[in-house]
Amino acid sequence: MLIQKESENALVEKLKNNSKSAFSAIFLTYYQDLVRFAFQFTKNLDLSEEIVQDVFVKVWEERGTLEIHHSLKSFLLKSVQNLSLDRLRHLNIVNKYASLVLDNPILSDNATENYVLRDELELNYIRAMEKIPVEYADVYRMSRVEAQSYHEIAQKLGVSVRTVEVRIGKALSLLREELKDFLITIVLILQLMN
Repeated sequence: MLIQKESENALVEKLKNNSKSAFSAIFLTYYQDLVRFAFQFTKNLDLSEEIVQDVFVKVWEERGTLEIHHSLKSFLLKSVQNLSLDRLRHLNIVNKYASLVLDNPILSDNATENYVLRDELELNYIRAMEKIPVEYADVYRMSRVEAQSYHEIAQKLGVSVRTVEVRIGKALSLLREELKDFLITIVLILQLMN
């Protein structure tokens, strides 16, 4: 089903007014094309479908404040592209960490010690996150845990991208300070294991 520009604008207006039928029409029209588009980045059908579904969830959740400057299709394509790239960056970080663990004999040969250290680090991290101000912790969590871009965070919080950068920098500084004693202990333990 091809949506004309005029009817596309009408659908967007209906969507902004909480029309589930408008949302369904948009979803049915663009879903398959968006999955194929995401697949160009991810080369993984399940991940592509998940990304497109997440984009549609976000469209529904933010329907009242949607700002579409060109066409709905280009807006959806750009959203899918951005989320695909964000997910790939996140997966790249996860894969690098997995490679580090698998390639480092100290880490792989001492699984029990690593498990204990990881649990201690996680516990100390949670405590440290509870100690830093909420506005820094929330932005840090959105960026590092939820893998949201600075631009997405800024839009969600209604602040500038620069404010997001400053808050993440401050969060990192405070976390380093909170975790410094624990990290020194880990370095010493790793040196003793050599």
